[in-house]
Amino acid sequence: MDLQQLEEEAHQAALKDIQNMLQRPGQLEKVEQYRHRIARKKASVEALLKTGMQNQLEGVRVGLKQLVTCMQDVREVRRRMVEVERLLVGVPEIYDALEVVREENTKHSQYATAMENLKHIFNVDASVQKTMALIDEDKLLNAHQCLADLENSRDDLLYELHKQPKQHASDKITLKRHFEKVDQVSQALEKKLRLIISRTLNTVRKKPTVIVTALRIIEREEKNDQFALQQQKVTNFLPPGRPKAWRKMIMDVLQAAVITRIEGSKLEERADNKLWLVRDLEILRQIILEDLRVVKSLCVPCFPPHYDIFNEYVRFYHEGLSSYLDNIVKSGLQGNEYVSMLAWVMHTYPGADLMSHADLNVDVLKLSRPLLHPEHLKSLEDEYLQNMERNYQDWMKKTVDSEKQEWYSEMLPDQRDHYYNSAGPVIIFEMIDQHLQVTNTIHQELTFKALVLSIQQVELFGQTYLKNVIELKEHHFRNRDQIKYFTHYIITIVNNSQNVVEMAQQMKHLFWPKSRTEHYEDFEKLLATFQRIRAHAANYLLEEAFLDMECHFNDLFTVKWLGSSIAVDTICVTLDDYFQDYNHLLPANFEMVINEAQKLLAKRYIRALLSKRLSKTRSECDAITRKINLEAKRIKQFFEKIAPKISLSDSPLDLITTLSALLVADIELLALDLHTLLGSYPSLSEDHLVRLFYIRNDVKAAEVREKVQDAMKSKKAMVSIAKQDCIFKEIVFSDKLW
Repeated sequence: MDLQQLEEEAHQAALKDIQNMLQRPGQLEKVEQYRHRIARKKASVEALLKTGMQNQLEGVRVGLKQLVTCMQDVREVRRRMVEVERLLVGVPEIYDALEVVREENTKHSQYATAMENLKHIFNVDASVQKTMALIDEDKLLNAHQCLADLENSRDDLLYELHKQPKQHASDKITLKRHFEKVDQVSQALEKKLRLIISRTLNTVRKKPTVIVTALRIIEREEKNDQFALQQQKVTNFLPPGRPKAWRKMIMDVLQAAVITRIEGSKLEERADNKLWLVRDLEILRQIILEDLRVVKSLCVPCFPPHYDIFNEYVRFYHEGLSSYLDNIVKSGLQGNEYVSMLAWVMHTYPGADLMSHADLNVDVLKLSRPLLHPEHLKSLEDEYLQNMERNYQDWMKKTVDSEKQEWYSEMLPDQRDHYYNSAGPVIIFEMIDQHLQVTNTIHQELTFKALVLSIQQVELFGQTYLKNVIELKEHHFRNRDQIKYFTHYIITIVNNSQNVVEMAQQMKHLFWPKSRTEHYEDFEKLLATFQRIRAHAANYLLEEAFLDMECHFNDLFTVKWLGSSIAVDTICVTLDDYFQDYNHLLPANFEMVINEAQKLLAKRYIRALLSKRLSKTRSECDAITRKINLEAKRIKQFFEKIAPKISLSDSPLDLITTLSALLVADIELLALDLHTLLGSYPSLSEDHLVRLFYIRNDVKAAEVREKVQDAMKSKKAMVSIAKQDCIFKEIVFSDKLW
């Protein structure tokens, strides 16, 4: 450190301070004050420096005194070490000289130990008998005291032998043989304790003191085990039979008692009672709930706190129950047993009826493992769904076979509220509803899987049902005398299909989660299948009716037809006869058949109109047009009579009068009429129009073709908004006009 430099820096700093303080003339008056202030600061700093120096010097003085004292102590230690080394020179000689004394001391110690335990040594048999008697009389504390005295005597003597430098195995064997009955007493006491502890739940209700006594003995033995293990670390000597580990023993006994109680709850087998599993699980619930109540209210005060006996019992029951249920699952379940098991494991066990009961309030999520492994639960759910699928297949096969048998029978189908139906669809959906109600008690995901499975199986049932319906129709039309009530059963099939669609929609409304979109195509496929069955069956009804009217349609627009209304009258009478049976259709189905019948009738009538059976003059065409209009009106009135509640507006029968008007149209204005007609019915073809004008022999075919072609060319490419336009697409002729 450069003092001169420091002094120079201090001088410069002082000059800067003075310059700052004396920047204005008025500050010169305060020079004396500044001088006094600086003097005070200087005195204060000097006092601090002086104090610091004094403290430093005092510390150095004290340190020197301590060093002097240490030096004196070291010299004293060195002197005494020299003295000790001098004294130790003679120790080996003294050690050898005292060999006899040591031997005598050892003998004296052994004799003293023997004298202390002389009573037990000579009275082993009597003490053993006394202790056994006390055990038999349930005086367990006294018995344990006697046993402890015998074991202490044996252990003290064995320890004295262990301390000898020269040990003889024969001495230990002799001593152990002399005390061998002590082990029998210990085993007898252990057996007694096992018996008492195994009956804990019964005993604690009547004589809790017995349990407390047993636990006091076990706690004493636990302390003796700990002492023996500590002694082994120091002396390498461990008394025989230690550690007894009786606490672990009683916990094993309690667990074994719990397992026995769980397994003993089973009263029935599947062969004895179909509800054996439900009854078994309910008995288990009652037993476990009652036992854990007893443990919490009576056992907890009896057992030491560190046993945590309530949680231990919960663990015993949880593990025992888990193993028991696992064995039941491995042995195989049937039918609703899957549901009973899943519902019990997932809801009853952790729910308010058992573990979450107000008296127990056990959180099963904190237990070491779930009651059943998640993989086992998943396997159970899969097996249940597979079993459900097999049940569906069996039930639906039986339903199809039963319905098929009824179709070919000579019995009328069942009626409900005047409508034909069969019990098959109702039975199927009742079964589905039962399954879904049951799975709903387990969890929503399983219900959704069961719902999807049910939908898929009903759709498969629908495919099989449709094949059988087609087979029924083909069989009937090969020989219409074979099946007596064909029409009635086809009506039943139409109603059944409608019922299935409605019940499927109700099922979806009840069980389909609003947030789920997957598998929705399965539901749509189901609806489409039964709508197809409904449409097919309705067509079969009309196909049979129109088959009976075939000859009458063939009479239309013939010479015979011109002078008679028999054909149309007969058609109406025939339809009326069939519609007496069609009244057994559900309202929606009846309306569908009415609409389809009008469409078919219009199509057959128009086809006959275009079949080139007549060729008449203009004046005769007027009469034909009037006849056509009258017949169209007659047919429409017929439908209004049999279906007064159904609107017949925009009926396909109106097409008949629309076409008939062309037969009396002015040939000069025909192009305009055709343009208007084609605008409404773009499916009306050139072939149709030319065939229509075949009836008018006053118009040349070439002229008609020219006008039709002109109208067709001017027709705009468009899609008709008229729902009847499709009829013209279905009227196709195989013969060529030119």
